[in-house]
Amino acid sequence: MNNILVPIGTSPDSSLTLQYAIDFAAQFGSKVFVMDVFSVTSTVGSLANVEKKVAKSSKEHLMEVIGQVDTKNVEIKIATYNGDIIDGLTEIDRELGIDLIIIAPRSNDIQEELYLGNTSGRIIKKTNIATLIVPKGTQFAPVKKIMTAFGSGILKRPRALNPLIAIKNKFDATIELLLVKRPGYSEEDLQVNTALMDISSHLTISENATTYLGVMEHYQNQHPDMLCVFRRKRGFFKKLWEKNTVLKSEFYVPIPVLVLSVKKD
Repeated sequence: MNNILVPIGTSPDSSLTLQYAIDFAAQFGSKVFVMDVFSVTSTVGSLANVEKKVAKSSKEHLMEVIGQVDTKNVEIKIATYNGDIIDGLTEIDRELGIDLIIIAPRSNDIQEELYLGNTSGRIIKKTNIATLIVPKGTQFAPVKKIMTAFGSGILKRPRALNPLIAIKNKFDATIELLLVKRPGYSEEDLQVNTALMDISSHLTISENATTYLGVMEHYQNQHPDMLCVFRRKRGFFKKLWEKNTVLKSEFYVPIPVLVLSVKKD
């Protein structure tokens, strides 16, 4: 895990997410890229000058956030982008190769009922980069148990498991698989990919209306340090394909959530 990216918004808690990312990166010897996105539209004659001024202000904001954390000798680089955040993430991933994005559940949104705000929701929905959602104020601690929940054992891109495997190996964590049989499941869904079985210590099969309800049924018994789910249109965050936000009533756990993109939807 070489490159970790942290999008920084205007939230006063941005430094807390960055500190977690730095503490996490220090375990892997990773570089951390802090990224700010702005949008400048102007007349042709003045666009370049305006963009330059806004980019300077954006960099100053990032430096201010970085100044609030303990960098722990982790290499930190700054990236700014004029345009949409998804385009910016795609471009920096194409240029550098991002192994993991670390975000807070809500970004630039004061609606407390939201688990994923518009920005964080779009990052999960629109990118194919593994993303770690870290509840605000969470202090880094070694991960010892990971609950990996899914409604289908089909896995067309086993390499998508690489971030999960890296975390397991670094912290000698155990992975507990939870297969949730949902209405309309097929027999193929129940055949768990061997790559998943190989890294796990136990498989539990539950029958629930949604994968989330399956997690809630077993969460208290397992007490995981991290939840791992897959990005699929009919999967854990399926509400994202109807809108760009997720309510806490639709999903909430007080631990980091690793979202893996198992295929391009």
